Amino acid sequence: MKKTELCAAVLALSVAAAACLAAESAAPAADWRPLLKDHSAPDWRGWKEPGLPAGWHVAGGVLEKDGPVDDLVTNEKFANFELELEWKIGKAGNSGIFYRGTREYDHIYWSAPEYQLLDDANTEDGKSPLTAAGSDYALYGVPPGVAKPYDQWNRTRLVVRGNHVEHWLNGVKVVEYDFGSEDWKKRVAASKFAKYPNYGLATTGLIGIQGDHPGALAIRNIRIRELR
Repeated sequence: MKKTELCAAVLALSVAAAACLAAESAAPAADWRPLLKDHSAPDWRGWKEPGLPAGWHVAGGVLEKDGPVDDLVTNEKFANFELELEWKIGKAGNSGIFYRGTREYDHIYWSAPEYQLLDDANTEDGKSPLTAAGSDYALYGVPPGVAKPYDQWNRTRLVVRGNHVEHWLNGVKVVEYDFGSEDWKKRVAASKFAKYPNYGLATTGLIGIQGDHPGALAIRNIRIRELR
């Protein structure tokens, strides 16, 4: 083979390889799938009991509770995913979305980071950006003025891919961090989660909805798609 022909062949292979890598990196995520039906929640169970615990209700595609009840967790574990939902909190309400949770401790929030759902104006947690609505609870704070008041619908988007996490609230990215980074380690070490050695370390786990805190909560249009 002549030198010019060899160079052309190598160039063609390089182009083909680059195209394959680009196609792989641009591979579409899985299709969205809902995590609620109109009048049931088959993808969920209680933290303590199978099925939908007493105090949770589903009607017209809306999942609701009026006061402290058992936490909910998915039947399935998720590693890399995008989660979207709308939520409405009652006055002085406090809840959250957990992700990559495990059952190694008595409560899911001892292993799983939490996307805070809160009535900021009428709770103590709402006074601090670190624990206000949309925060990565007690670790990464949020800018002010993004969350809507109680009894109004908010839109949440949560992206978890590898070590990278994004919290979105009403179209605004309010939190971004990386599991295992030096910054993350320092924040965990300075928090109440430091006494749980495996906090935030699971690479796959349960998604949860906090129920054991006060106040009303409604969730609708909750859906998920897995990411590569």
